[in-house]
Amino acid sequence: MSIHPDVRARGRRFIMTRQRQSILEALEASTDHPDALTLCGRAQRLDPSISISTIYRTLNTFVAMGLVVRHDFEAGKGARFEIARESGHHDHLIDVASGEVVEFHDERLEALTREIAERLGYKLTNRKLQLFGAPNKMAPE
Repeated sequence: MSIHPDVRARGRRFIMTRQRQSILEALEASTDHPDALTLCGRAQRLDPSISISTIYRTLNTFVAMGLVVRHDFEAGKGARFEIARESGHHDHLIDVASGEVVEFHDERLEALTREIAERLGYKLTNRKLQLFGAPNKMAPE
């Protein structure tokens, strides 16, 4: 994803600074959903001048602009972040043992939620599903 420096945020010109670009690049390269502290470590490998306060301010700006999605998977565990996608809705399964976040998409689930909304007299405009689970133990052979 390449963000043009003229992107506007809240009616004012948004400047894509070197630090902001490094934070965005670190998040784009993530295969997980990092919290702010984890993202800070990754971004600092690209630009050591980045501080945790810069991470928080930048993430808040990116969320407000719609570039980044903030997830609060578990109360008290801290927010996790991912790049906003223009298409391809997905849901999350959170491994309660490791904290790993597994993304998945199931068209049957999409259809079922639309059907439920219609049955209740609504047109579904958005939805969010978070499943929490522990890995199945492998049975001894």
